Amino acid sequence: MAWVRTILFRVVFYGGSVPIVGTVPITALFGQRAIIAHAAVWTGFHRWATRTLLGIHIRIEGERPVEPAFYVCKHQAMFETVELQIILHGPAIVLKRELTKVPIWGWAAKRYGAIVADRDANAAALRSMMREATVAREAGRSILIFPEGTRVAPGDRPPLKAGFAGLYRMLGMPTVPIACDSARVWPRHGAKRAGVVTFRFGDVIPPGLPRAEIEARVHAAINILD
Repeated sequence: MAWVRTILFRVVFYGGSVPIVGTVPITALFGQRAIIAHAAVWTGFHRWATRTLLGIHIRIEGERPVEPAFYVCKHQAMFETVELQIILHGPAIVLKRELTKVPIWGWAAKRYGAIVADRDANAAALRSMMREATVAREAGRSILIFPEGTRVAPGDRPPLKAGFAGLYRMLGMPTVPIACDSARVWPRHGAKRAGVVTFRFGDVIPPGLPRAEIEARVHAAINILD
């Protein structure tokens, strides 16, 4: 049954995504606000498909600040990258450069306000990432990063990538760590399973902490569900 659900989800979600993503160039004529609203249609479709076809629901624990914040989340599956766009009301997300090269989708992501991160970042790439993050902050948007840099298996606790500490220092925003356990139902390989994904919001961390302290506090908080 899990494989039947998974195949049905792939057919419906990816098939339905084609016209939604494909019409973004039209929406882009009306500016970034229109693109953010358009993206909400796609993320809403994803939520409907995961709940209806896969039987995956979410549980949210902890409080979120009212003002824009710098959100730092555990990364185990594609699920949280889409679901958090709804939960956090359209934050600017830090994406690896490879994703921005996906036809149409990558173009749309950049106009949505995605912040491009380069795994082999040189000084120029880091400066570009900082500029894009500053634009998002000044527009009043929250910023979302997955500081491990890639999806990890349950129980894996890799160190945080250097880009996180740089953004934390530059943005000067309240920082909120998020733990999640999506891989329990959304494994990297194999069929997806019905169940509940927990998002646990940690205590707000103020700006201005030394690098070692902010990295230690965030690392502990995002791994609390493992």
